[in-house]
Amino acid sequence: MTEKDKMLRGEVYWASDPELLAELRRVKDLLHEYNALQPSNTLALRAMLKQILGYMADDEATVLQPFRCDYGRQISIGRRFFANFNLSILDEAPVTFGDDCFVGPNVSIYTACHSTTPAERNTRCEWARPVRIGHSVWIGGSVTILPGVTIGDGTTIGAGSVVVSDIPAHCVAVGNPCRVVKRLK
Repeated sequence: MTEKDKMLRGEVYWASDPELLAELRRVKDLLHEYNALQPSNTLALRAMLKQILGYMADDEATVLQPFRCDYGRQISIGRRFFANFNLSILDEAPVTFGDDCFVGPNVSIYTACHSTTPAERNTRCEWARPVRIGHSVWIGGSVTILPGVTIGDGTTIGAGSVVVSDIPAHCVAVGNPCRVVKRLK
Protein backbone atom coordinates (compact mmCIF):
# COMPACT_ATOMS: atom_id res chain seq x y z
CA MET A 1 0.00 0.00 0.00
CA THR A 2 1.36 3.45 -0.90
CA GLU A 3 1.54 6.39 1.48
CA LYS A 4 -1.16 8.07 -0.61
CA ASP A 5 -3.40 5.00 -0.17
CA LYS A 6 -2.86 5.20 3.58
CA MET A 7 -3.63 8.94 3.56
CA LEU A 8 -6.88 8.44 1.66
CA ARG A 9 -7.93 5.62 4.00
CA GLY A 10 -7.41 7.79 7.10
CA GLU A 11 -4.44 5.73 8.29
CA VAL A 12 -1.13 7.03 9.57
CA TYR A 13 1.09 7.87 6.60
CA TRP A 14 4.46 9.50 5.93
CA ALA A 15 3.69 13.01 4.68
CA SER A 16 7.20 13.44 3.19
CA ASP A 17 6.69 10.61 0.70
CA PRO A 18 8.14 11.67 -2.70
CA GLU A 19 4.90 10.79 -4.54
CA LEU A 20 2.86 12.99 -2.19
CA LEU A 21 5.38 15.84 -2.37
CA ALA A 22 5.32 15.72 -6.18
CA GLU A 23 1.52 15.92 -6.16
CA LEU A 24 1.61 18.85 -3.74
CA ARG A 25 4.04 20.71 -6.04
CA ARG A 26 1.85 20.01 -9.09
CA VAL A 27 -1.21 21.46 -7.35
CA LYS A 28 0.74 24.47 -6.08
CA ASP A 29 1.70 25.23 -9.72
CA LEU A 30 -1.98 25.00 -10.75
CA LEU A 31 -2.97 27.26 -7.86
CA HIS A 32 -0.31 29.77 -8.83
CA GLU A 33 -1.81 29.89 -12.32
CA TYR A 34 -5.37 30.08 -10.95
CA ASN A 35 -4.52 32.91 -8.56
CA ALA A 36 -2.79 34.86 -11.35
CA LEU A 37 -5.80 34.77 -13.69
CA GLN A 38 -7.71 37.96 -14.39
CA PRO A 39 -10.60 37.93 -11.86
CA SER A 40 -13.09 38.90 -14.58
CA ASN A 41 -12.17 35.83 -16.66
CA THR A 42 -14.76 33.56 -15.03
CA LEU A 43 -14.59 30.94 -17.78
CA ALA A 44 -10.85 30.42 -17.29
CA LEU A 45 -11.24 30.43 -13.50
CA ARG A 46 -13.90 27.72 -13.61
CA ALA A 47 -11.88 25.68 -16.11
CA MET A 48 -8.89 25.82 -13.74
CA LEU A 49 -11.08 24.87 -10.76
CA LYS A 50 -12.13 21.76 -12.68
CA GLN A 51 -8.44 20.84 -12.97
CA ILE A 52 -7.77 21.46 -9.28
CA LEU A 53 -10.88 20.12 -7.51
CA GLY A 54 -12.09 16.56 -7.32
CA TYR A 55 -15.72 17.41 -8.11
CA MET A 56 -17.81 20.44 -9.09
CA ALA A 57 -21.57 19.89 -9.37
CA ASP A 58 -22.08 22.72 -11.86
CA ASP A 59 -20.43 25.60 -13.68
CA GLU A 60 -21.81 28.20 -11.28
CA ALA A 61 -19.03 27.76 -8.70
CA THR A 62 -17.19 30.87 -7.59
CA VAL A 63 -13.97 30.74 -5.60
CA LEU A 64 -12.46 34.20 -5.30
CA GLN A 65 -8.71 34.53 -5.48
CA PRO A 66 -6.47 33.81 -3.75
CA PHE A 67 -7.40 30.19 -3.10
CA ARG A 68 -5.11 27.61 -1.53
CA CYS A 69 -5.37 23.88 -0.99
CA ASP A 70 -3.05 20.90 -0.63
CA TYR A 71 -4.20 18.23 -3.09
CA GLY A 72 -7.46 19.61 -4.46
CA ARG A 73 -8.68 16.22 -5.63
CA GLN A 74 -10.27 15.49 -2.23
CA ILE A 75 -12.46 18.62 -2.43
CA SER A 76 -16.06 18.29 -3.69
CA ILE A 77 -18.37 21.26 -4.06
CA GLY A 78 -22.10 21.24 -4.63
CA ARG A 79 -24.23 23.44 -6.84
CA ARG A 80 -24.09 27.24 -6.66
CA PHE A 81 -21.00 27.22 -4.38
CA PHE A 82 -19.47 30.57 -3.41
CA ALA A 83 -16.24 31.18 -1.51
CA ASN A 84 -14.81 34.59 -0.77
CA PHE A 85 -11.08 35.33 -0.96
CA ASN A 86 -8.37 33.52 1.04
CA LEU A 87 -10.07 30.13 1.33
CA SER A 88 -7.48 27.59 2.52
CA ILE A 89 -8.24 23.87 2.55
CA LEU A 90 -5.81 21.20 3.71
CA ASP A 91 -7.49 18.29 1.96
CA GLU A 92 -5.50 15.22 2.97
CA ALA A 93 -8.95 13.68 3.55
CA PRO A 94 -12.19 14.48 1.71
CA VAL A 95 -13.75 17.92 2.18
CA THR A 96 -17.34 17.92 0.93
CA PHE A 97 -19.64 20.91 0.52
CA GLY A 98 -23.36 20.50 -0.23
CA ASP A 99 -25.39 22.73 -2.54
CA ASP A 100 -25.79 26.46 -1.92
CA CYS A 101 -22.87 26.86 0.47
CA PHE A 102 -21.45 30.31 1.14
CA VAL A 103 -17.95 30.68 2.58
CA GLY A 104 -16.74 34.00 3.95
CA PRO A 105 -13.24 35.44 3.55
CA ASN A 106 -10.20 33.98 5.31
CA VAL A 107 -11.79 30.59 6.08
CA SER A 108 -9.47 27.67 6.85
CA ILE A 109 -10.50 24.01 6.72
CA TYR A 110 -8.07 21.38 7.99
CA THR A 111 -8.17 17.59 7.64
CA ALA A 112 -4.55 16.83 8.54
CA CYS A 113 -3.82 15.63 12.08
CA HIS A 114 -0.46 15.58 13.84
CA SER A 115 0.80 14.08 17.06
CA THR A 116 1.12 16.42 20.02
CA THR A 117 4.31 14.55 21.01
CA PRO A 118 7.30 16.31 19.38
CA ALA A 119 9.28 13.10 18.72
CA GLU A 120 6.29 11.52 16.90
CA ARG A 121 5.47 14.74 15.05
CA ASN A 122 9.07 15.06 13.87
CA THR A 123 8.81 11.74 11.99
CA ARG A 124 6.53 13.58 9.51
CA CYS A 125 3.87 10.93 10.04
CA GLU A 126 0.30 12.16 10.22
CA TRP A 127 -3.28 11.07 9.52
CA ALA A 128 -6.38 12.84 8.23
CA ARG A 129 -10.09 13.04 9.01
CA PRO A 130 -12.77 14.20 6.54
CA VAL A 131 -14.80 17.39 6.84
CA ARG A 132 -18.43 17.40 5.67
CA ILE A 133 -20.45 20.57 5.19
CA GLY A 134 -24.15 20.16 4.41
CA HIS A 135 -26.47 22.00 2.04
CA SER A 136 -27.31 25.71 2.50
CA VAL A 137 -24.54 26.30 5.02
CA TRP A 138 -23.07 29.74 5.59
CA ILE A 139 -19.57 29.89 7.05
CA GLY A 140 -18.69 33.38 8.28
CA GLY A 141 -15.37 35.12 7.77
CA SER A 142 -12.20 33.92 9.48
CA VAL A 143 -13.74 30.60 10.60
CA THR A 144 -11.44 27.65 11.25
CA ILE A 145 -12.85 24.13 10.83
CA LEU A 146 -10.80 21.30 12.34
CA PRO A 147 -10.40 17.68 11.14
CA GLY A 148 -13.33 15.29 11.37
CA VAL A 149 -16.07 17.93 11.70
CA THR A 150 -19.52 17.63 10.13
CA ILE A 151 -21.74 20.71 9.82
CA GLY A 152 -25.43 19.99 9.23
CA ASP A 153 -27.74 21.42 6.55
CA GLY A 154 -29.02 24.98 6.89
CA THR A 155 -26.53 25.98 9.58
CA THR A 156 -24.72 29.30 9.97
CA ILE A 157 -21.26 29.38 11.55
CA GLY A 158 -20.52 32.85 12.97
CA ALA A 159 -17.45 34.83 11.98
CA GLY A 160 -14.25 34.01 13.83
CA SER A 161 -15.47 30.68 15.15
CA VAL A 162 -13.24 27.66 15.68
CA VAL A 163 -15.25 24.53 14.89
CA VAL A 164 -13.77 21.62 16.85
CA SER A 165 -16.71 19.20 16.84
CA ASP A 166 -19.85 18.42 14.84
CA ILE A 167 -22.53 21.10 14.55
CA PRO A 168 -26.12 19.95 13.95
CA ALA A 169 -28.44 21.03 11.15
CA HIS A 170 -30.55 24.19 11.18
CA CYS A 171 -28.85 26.28 13.82
CA VAL A 172 -26.55 29.22 14.38
CA ALA A 173 -23.25 28.34 16.05
CA VAL A 174 -20.48 30.69 17.16
CA GLY A 175 -17.39 30.96 19.30
CA ASN A 176 -14.19 29.21 20.26
CA PRO A 177 -14.97 26.45 20.64
CA CYS A 178 -17.95 26.83 18.32
CA ARG A 179 -21.27 26.04 20.00
CA VAL A 180 -24.95 26.27 19.09
CA VAL A 181 -26.56 29.52 20.22
CA LYS A 182 -29.81 29.37 18.25
CA ARG A 183 -32.00 26.68 16.70
CA LEU A 184 -33.63 27.49 13.36
CA LYS A 185 -36.99 26.18 12.21
